[in-house]
Amino acid sequence: MNKVMAILALFIFVNGHAVFASDHEQAHATATMKNNAEVYIISPKNGETVTSPVTVIFGLKGMGIAPAGVDKEHTGHHHLLIDTDIPPAAQAIPSDAHHHHFGKGQTEAVIELLPGEHTLQLLIGDHSHMQHAEPIVSEKITITVQ
Repeated sequence: MNKVMAILALFIFVNGHAVFASDHEQAHATATMKNNAEVYIISPKNGETVTSPVTVIFGLKGMGIAPAGVDKEHTGHHHLLIDTDIPPAAQAIPSDAHHHHFGKGQTEAVIELLPGEHTLQLLIGDHSHMQHAEPIVSEKITITVQ
């Protein structure tokens, strides 16, 4: 493991900021993830009418954010699903117009959407873009783009 990867392994990324994870914090993150890890869309709100480009702000509780490729227990990264359903658990989350990957640990995105009604949903993937054994998925929201 190179020096950068070793340093990254010592951090949990929370809301876009790296924080040192002590043994106590790791134990808490483990318990929380098993009991109530939650991903959600902060903005836009369900039912909101917006203009394109749309800024989507992601929220996550009970686990940490780590970039793709970093295999750190109790972490993952966001995938934004647009106008689609959750993919099958046994396959990697696709990367296409309906499945946007945020493998650098991003916690928000600016996306272009055509006018009309669209659904948005977040899915947390692990270091290799797979769903966790217990899927961590947000409520699906509907927005209207003018």
